[in-house]
Amino acid sequence: MTEHLPMSRRGVVMAGAAVAATAGLGTTPASAARRDDPGHGHDRPLVILVHGAFADGSSWGPVIRRLQRAGHPVRSVANPLRGLAADAAHLRSVLASLTGPVVLAGHSYGGAVITEAAAGAANVKALVYVAAFMPDAGEVLGELAARFPGSELQAALTAVPAPAPDGSAGADLCIRQDRFRHVFAADVPEPTARLLAAVQRPLAATAFTDRATTAAWHGIPSWVLVTTRDRGIPPRLQRFQAARARARTVGVDSSHLPLYSHPGDVARLIQAAAHTVTPA
Repeated sequence: MTEHLPMSRRGVVMAGAAVAATAGLGTTPASAARRDDPGHGHDRPLVILVHGAFADGSSWGPVIRRLQRAGHPVRSVANPLRGLAADAAHLRSVLASLTGPVVLAGHSYGGAVITEAAAGAANVKALVYVAAFMPDAGEVLGELAARFPGSELQAALTAVPAPAPDGSAGADLCIRQDRFRHVFAADVPEPTARLLAAVQRPLAATAFTDRATTAAWHGIPSWVLVTTRDRGIPPRLQRFQAARARARTVGVDSSHLPLYSHPGDVARLIQAAAHTVTPA
């Protein structure tokens, strides 16, 4: 069930792939990048997908298949999950390698990463947020996540000692496997949820305390998919963020993983954003 949400003024954690030379074929990094660049032969903007915490690029698989069938060039980048500053810097380097127009989509924590990385990136023409964080400049994700009640994520996390991005003592966070489906994927088939729980990638705990320095949604048109049965990022928080960004917003009766439970809704929202972008 999809609902259209009002766009009023008012409106936890969560949440590119380096181009390698292929020696046998003599492919250089620059030429490899150009194959994915809408400035080199595509008649539609390139869709860049950024996954959230506790996941990898394959989490977009069901959405990617739909976008590709519809003829959209698409690329899912690897989010390092080492903290907001480091992850945004990595994505910014990917965006800088492209010359054509880009639609940038982020799920969960990936929304915070695209918000930070897209500021000043002239080729990013649209932002799409899927059950995502959308921090404003100066906000801290841990504080933003606690702004509205309803998240069950923090109680489901487990931490193990690991170096912080700056080399100091830190911790990596994962979701307990016995809580993963309840908190993140309640409407995803149980075998799929078990698999996702087993292969999850950890998030550096510094992501809770990193402060956003900028917010690209102030200057770039935004689209938001609100997941109304989300136990990870509360729907009230998602609506609040969407309203203050004046985003074009839809709701879907989904858990935190609409990439699996409602991939058609996610793909349609990304396509709606892409259709507003003039090809290079």
